[in-house]
Amino acid sequence: MSPVTEVLSRIQDIQSQIAQLRTGGAAALLGGAAAAGTGTGTSAASAGAFADALAGTGATPAASSAAGAGSLSTTASVDAVKGAVASGSGATGPDVVETAKKYLGVPYVFGGEDASGMDCSGLVQRVFADLGVAMPRVVPDQADMGAEVPSLAEAKPGDLLVPKGEGHIVIYLGDGKVLHAPRPGKDVQIVNNWYKDSDLATIRRVVPATAGTAPVSSVGAAAAAAGSVQNIDLMTAQLQQLMRSGATS
Repeated sequence: MSPVTEVLSRIQDIQSQIAQLRTGGAAALLGGAAAAGTGTGTSAASAGAFADALAGTGATPAASSAAGAGSLSTTASVDAVKGAVASGSGATGPDVVETAKKYLGVPYVFGGEDASGMDCSGLVQRVFADLGVAMPRVVPDQADMGAEVPSLAEAKPGDLLVPKGEGHIVIYLGDGKVLHAPRPGKDVQIVNNWYKDSDLATIRRVVPATAGTAPVSSVGAAAAAAGSVQNIDLMTAQLQQLMRSGATS
């Protein structure tokens, strides 16, 4: 069997596993989500098969991912989940805090989303992308992500505070401190939290507060599993494109 034929055969195997995930119902999705947390299961096996097949082309997953990246350079591997904590990236609240601190001193730039300048939601999106979690770009959409935290008394480092009107977003650091990109003329900075519960539209926990403690709802788990299927779809399409290019070169 030629290398190209072998790789195409592997693609068919991956596609078959994806089809089983899609037709297996909610139980299959939930099982896949649980397995993803332990590094086992159908989706993990598919990802491993993809990596093996991709190695046969001489390409690397990083190069393949870069080819499909948008204007925001990101290592995001899972999507933030509406109404539930996303645990697939391995990131926790303290990771959010430490990553956000890397951007202290970056100037506020409306519409900015990197170390040359960023606004409040650009900062949040960038921090989570660095941790492997894809977040929406604007505050009203970010305010829907993750599980809702009932009050500031229950907020943990790494949670997001969104005031009423959803015109701003800050990262809670714990001990009454927040980190944010304030406004034009200011830099990303740490300040005392000035919000009260009555000022807030929502508090969101996008990733687990600590490792192994995230309460993920059944709906959230199914959504996470579906996101894994979409990622495998993308990888498969990229590999097929590589194979076509190799066949015509």
